[in-house]
Amino acid sequence: MGYKVVVVGATGNVGKEMLNILAEREFPVDAIAALASRKSLGTEVSFGDRTLKTQDLDTFDFTGWDIALFAIGSDATKIYAPKAAASGCVVIDNSSLYRYDPDIPLIVPEVNADDVVRYKNKMIIANPNCSTAQMVVALKPLHDRARIKRVVVSTYQSVSGTGKEAMDELWNQTKGMYVPGQEVAPKVYPKQIAFNVIPHIDVFLDSGETKEEWKMVAETKKILDAKIKVTATCVRVPVFVGHSESINIETEDFLDWQEAQDILREAPGVLVIDKREPGGYMTPVECVGEYATYVSRIRQDSTIDNGLNLWCVSDNLRKGAALNAVQIAEVLGSRCLKKG
Repeated sequence: MGYKVVVVGATGNVGKEMLNILAEREFPVDAIAALASRKSLGTEVSFGDRTLKTQDLDTFDFTGWDIALFAIGSDATKIYAPKAAASGCVVIDNSSLYRYDPDIPLIVPEVNADDVVRYKNKMIIANPNCSTAQMVVALKPLHDRARIKRVVVSTYQSVSGTGKEAMDELWNQTKGMYVPGQEVAPKVYPKQIAFNVIPHIDVFLDSGETKEEWKMVAETKKILDAKIKVTATCVRVPVFVGHSESINIETEDFLDWQEAQDILREAPGVLVIDKREPGGYMTPVECVGEYATYVSRIRQDSTIDNGLNLWCVSDNLRKGAALNAVQIAEVLGSRCLKKG
């Protein structure tokens, strides 16, 4: 006995990862459908040892299906997610469309799984931004112990967060550096990404921050605690997969770095790799394909009374998107939905 599951956007990076993770984690599936736009109709995708042919999203009937994992942009989600929800299928949406709707829960299962019951409001659950998801997994156990007052975060985000075209641009620009006459001009990004960093993700707002930075602030408050002050600087780096974050935390109560290390070692979804020696930390290339949020470089911030610094790394296509969506489905299934 299991659930009837739909993956919407099954040919994209995140959609493919959703199918992979559903199979890897042996999510109880009675039936599965892979949906894509008409231009990708019939494309084959993998689900465990099975091969699925994509079906047309535009004509698909969600009636009788239990859960739909959405991995398409906000514009398309705005059209199709309400149709799925109206048919009685619970939508778990990876776009930013519903994250800030007060009636729709924004879930990171290690942090606020209890909120999943609020899916009944609109039959929709929102998946957070990739950079927010990994950060709040690391912050939650420390917040429970010492109450976090303020977070200052700088991100180092991989190009896979933008999509396949961005990954191709990094690859082609890198190759072009070594072949005279083969240089590749920026198209996806406003400046060259190969051998460079770009302090600009998403659009600029009137405040001077980018929307990605605003998202981290708004989502952390909604998921973890509205009282926490957050300021972010989000940077795109020439890494294919894996987001990294340098996080500075100020707490109400003093928290020794060794106790923080012990707390994080016991925290769900977190793996601590923290030796004070060369190589005793995690880097993005090492987290690819892994489920965990890795924390390293845990140390006291001596410039304030109750301060900590840490380094946080995670596979953005997994914990930052597909894995978190599947984990939401697991919580939804175990707590709210009947099998079969």
